[in-house]
Amino acid sequence: MKTRLFLLVTFTFVALSPARARVDTLRLGEVVVTGTRTNVHRDNMPATISVVSRQEIEESGETSLLPVLSGRVPGLFVTERGVAGFGVSSGSAGSITLRGVGGGTGVLVLIDGHPQYMGIMGHHMPDAYMSSDVERVEVIRGPASLLYGSNAMGGAINIITRSAGNRGWHGDARYAAGSAYNTLELQAGAGYRGDGRELFFSLNHDRTDGHRDNKSARFKITNGYVKTGVQLSKQLRATADASIAVYETSHPGPVTSPVLDNTATILRGVVSATLENQSRRMHGALAFFYNFGDHEVDDGHAEGAPETLFLFRSRDHNYGFQLYQTFLPFHGNAITAGVDFKNLGGNARDDYKDGVTPDKIHIDTSLHEAAGYLVVQQTLRDKLTLNAGLRLEYHERFGREWVPQAGVAYRPFRDGFFKFSVAKGFRAPVLRDLFYRAEWAGANPDLKPETMVNHELSAGQAFFNGRLSVEASGFVARGKNMIVTNRANWPPVTLNAGRFKYSGVELSARWSPVQGLRVDGNYSYLHAKTPVTYAPGQQVKLLASYRLSRWNFGVNYHHASDIYSTAVTREHFNTLDARVAFRLFPRLLVFVRGENLTDASYEIMEGYPMPGVTATCGIHFDF
Repeated sequence: MKTRLFLLVTFTFVALSPARARVDTLRLGEVVVTGTRTNVHRDNMPATISVVSRQEIEESGETSLLPVLSGRVPGLFVTERGVAGFGVSSGSAGSITLRGVGGGTGVLVLIDGHPQYMGIMGHHMPDAYMSSDVERVEVIRGPASLLYGSNAMGGAINIITRSAGNRGWHGDARYAAGSAYNTLELQAGAGYRGDGRELFFSLNHDRTDGHRDNKSARFKITNGYVKTGVQLSKQLRATADASIAVYETSHPGPVTSPVLDNTATILRGVVSATLENQSRRMHGALAFFYNFGDHEVDDGHAEGAPETLFLFRSRDHNYGFQLYQTFLPFHGNAITAGVDFKNLGGNARDDYKDGVTPDKIHIDTSLHEAAGYLVVQQTLRDKLTLNAGLRLEYHERFGREWVPQAGVAYRPFRDGFFKFSVAKGFRAPVLRDLFYRAEWAGANPDLKPETMVNHELSAGQAFFNGRLSVEASGFVARGKNMIVTNRANWPPVTLNAGRFKYSGVELSARWSPVQGLRVDGNYSYLHAKTPVTYAPGQQVKLLASYRLSRWNFGVNYHHASDIYSTAVTREHFNTLDARVAFRLFPRLLVFVRGENLTDASYEIMEGYPMPGVTATCGIHFDF
């Protein structure tokens, strides 16, 4: 009842606000592409979309992208276990939940609209997403399966990569070192634009010994990225990009039962090529993508126990193509039709160290998925937008899955909106769930896809000539066939657990009271009948930045409560971070970043205490 009353008061406040306010160009009215595959103003989209800009990414000072999103997107939470690096295999962090849905495979990560996840395990690879390669990020909060298929049941995070900026050559470089743990951050990038051609490339290297004893949580990564484009004609443009990440990570285990020599060496790569067409009445693209991985993991051993007899090795792939066209037959109307295809697969085995014992094969297979979809959008009198779509997904194992979606966005005046949408999301079991044969895996070839229907109402308004903008959303999501692994007995078994229901409220605001000062804040509340691991019941995120002449100050506060790290263990935390930057010369910036300044003692993952106060200082050079 309190939640309903709060929503009613908020929506009434928005509806009665002044109509003369100017739209905040960073929030209301912003053009996005993730929700429709075409340029649409965000407040004309029935879906709820958050946007993180290049400026916000740079101001964060983070080299890894996911912590930036975790601090800025309502309802989104990312697990962490140390000063840097998320890791892989057992005990890894970097799991994303959005409105209670996630667990590694319920929220889809995309790079320029292409799905990015492991072909066998099905989850994203958080250490491979570097902030230096990103122009902006668009996050659909709610089902995005209409356009993107499986794994987008809870939402989609579309990472839009950087291109060259102004004409000619431009670049930047950064060096930063941590106050402890031998932490080092190096980054350099450059771009060129001219005569219908462009090129951008970057290189990153991060390392740390970790904050646990004996360097048991050390992490090291080197990442390279290159993107090129050429304007073939007035209507055609071709782009291609590639990235490669090589990293080494150590897993220390929980403090109650530490692990020795649990190490992993990972290679992840992504290659894509896109041909775009653009004319007055139609535009679209044909894109090919291929991402792959090669993993070597030593599971380690407890102190005093013998070393492991084998290394875990796996190779996986996820490749396919996307073809879509948007037609603009008359004013206010847009029709998008598209087809997708992807193939997921790989192999995994235990490679015995003695060189004599035969390898133990866990999985060696692949599956394909194909889909077609149609989305129709009509705007009437520049105030009312109707949107409806239907996707038909064909899965090699499960057959057909219909995915409908419909919504309406109403702008009673230029600076505010109301939205309502109903959307279905689904997640097909990944290869690990179906076929992975190991003592701990519990594969079940009879699993059914998870499905969810989300109902959502939202509103937004700008005030005071755009200096203040507010948004509010309420949602109810009902699903069935949730895939879980029952470890109460041994060996474990993976099964469909029945029905579930999530509901919640999200609020966000941006305020610029005076020149140079900007304050962002958001609040999210999640209700679930049964505990959802790593999905906070409540979150508050506040970010303030102030520019004064050559100075730039930033403060971030994050509160999260009712976090279940297990079905019975509940956590909460409050953290405060700050950043100060000073432009010493026109092209040279000096900065200091401090994290957990209150020295809070907390754990996000049970048994993995987070670092106390840490500081990083460095320089950033533009050329």
